Amino acid sequence: MIAALLALALSASAPPAQSAQSAAPAPEDQAVRLEDIQVSGRRLDDLIQSFVSEVAAPNRGRGIARWDRSVCVGAVNLRREAAQYLVDRVSTVAEDLGLNAGDPGCTPNLLIVATADGDAFARELVERRRRALRMGGSGMDRGAAALRDFQETSRPVRWWQVSMPVDSETGQRAVRIPGECADACSAPMDYAPTINVFAASRLTTQIVDNIFRAIIVVDVSKTGAVNSVQLADYIAMVSLAQIDPTADTSAYASILNVFNDPGSAPYLTEWDKAYLDGLYGAQRTRQNVRAGKSEIQSSIRRAHARLADEAPPPTD
Repeated sequence: MIAALLALALSASAPPAQSAQSAAPAPEDQAVRLEDIQVSGRRLDDLIQSFVSEVAAPNRGRGIARWDRSVCVGAVNLRREAAQYLVDRVSTVAEDLGLNAGDPGCTPNLLIVATADGDAFARELVERRRRALRMGGSGMDRGAAALRDFQETSRPVRWWQVSMPVDSETGQRAVRIPGECADACSAPMDYAPTINVFAASRLTTQIVDNIFRAIIVVDVSKTGAVNSVQLADYIAMVSLAQIDPTADTSAYASILNVFNDPGSAPYLTEWDKAYLDGLYGAQRTRQNVRAGKSEIQSSIRRAHARLADEAPPPTD
């Protein structure tokens, strides 16, 4: 799969592109910083719940997915230095979250593709590799409408992730993929994975959701004044978590705003880091599919409390 995407990326894109511009960010706008919420006039919990609800985009009927244990980042169609910077920065963020970022030469499962025409590339990718993007297993992607949005909506960066419900005890796939079967393929049970339940409970589940493949398409003709640091951190945010590409985060100081306002965030903000920390620190075996969001919200509250404790006392 990755080899096919690499070949497609090279055939569908322009010659290697330069990295994003290095223009200095403009002065910060009025978006709420996590460390400044106490003077915003809005309740902390309301702000946090609104941010998480806006940003999180789990697959339908599934819990919020994340990478499990390791991720290998690759980049194509950029000059060597620019590609290496993106790979290194996204890998560093992944390692900070407790993931193994993979040794040099690992086979990428998170692929960053730069192109001079993101619209044409997305169309060709969907036309030629639709089955790889939508494998057909229940809960493995965001659905047909989201794929149309990926294909048809022009953005500086667009992304598509495929996740897998798995048995947290064994790592075994917990969803059937069309066309696959076991044994003689003669009985209904041959077409479905078998999960041995070790501890049945209404509150917990053995099934968790793992991201196992992601492609990030960067349209270098649309990155504007965003510099390489901002671009790398934006990519880290949207590739390491399931982020809604239509999210309106303009009320918050987040890296997700940089293409609308390059001065809004020079790198991952406290909102962003607390969100990712909560995602990767969450206990994922809770039965309630909303539990993941609750643990992310708790992480943001803890980050706010830490920042408040670290803030210098007001001067008279």
